[in-house]
Amino acid sequence: MSTMTFDLEEREALEAAARAWWLFLLTGLLWLLFSIIVFRFDYTSVTAISVLFGIVAIAAGINECFMFAATHGWWKVLHIALGLIFIVVGIVAFVHPGSTFEALAAVMAFFLIFKGFFDIVVSIATKNEFHAWWVQLVAGIVEVLIGFWAAGYWGRAAILLVIWVGVIALMRGITEIIFAFKLRAAGKSHAAA
Repeated sequence: MSTMTFDLEEREALEAAARAWWLFLLTGLLWLLFSIIVFRFDYTSVTAISVLFGIVAIAAGINECFMFAATHGWWKVLHIALGLIFIVVGIVAFVHPGSTFEALAAVMAFFLIFKGFFDIVVSIATKNEFHAWWVQLVAGIVEVLIGFWAAGYWGRAAILLVIWVGVIALMRGITEIIFAFKLRAAGKSHAAA
């Protein structure tokens, strides 16, 4: 009897999340717009870049916590953990915004590596449920590679930090749009069943 209740609760949660798929599409488009804005401006001070990155990281963390409501099972734990990590990373970027380039690059590196590995795991885990799973896999691989590049931080130029923040926003937009269509497809397949 308890498994039947759990299935019913899980099904109701899926139906509610599937109805709100367009919200994730909207936030994905807003992330893409934000990435265009980031790429258009010339930030030359570490403080400005650090504050910009802090805003992106905290917004991504909050967004990840919203994804908690649209998932079930152990995915809820992963979304909350990732959301909390992003919020902590964003707060760290705000604590000492005038820190050296190396410190900011290290914070960005952790953010990109966590997000990239998460996207890789999610894409592989959902490849049987979503035909465009490979897009999220490619985005995750790019995030991990840029994260390791940021960890090494070979450039020592402010423009690289701006590019990394822009890439974070761009990848977040892509994965939000993918998630929106995953929700939509899950809702359609559930309604058909």
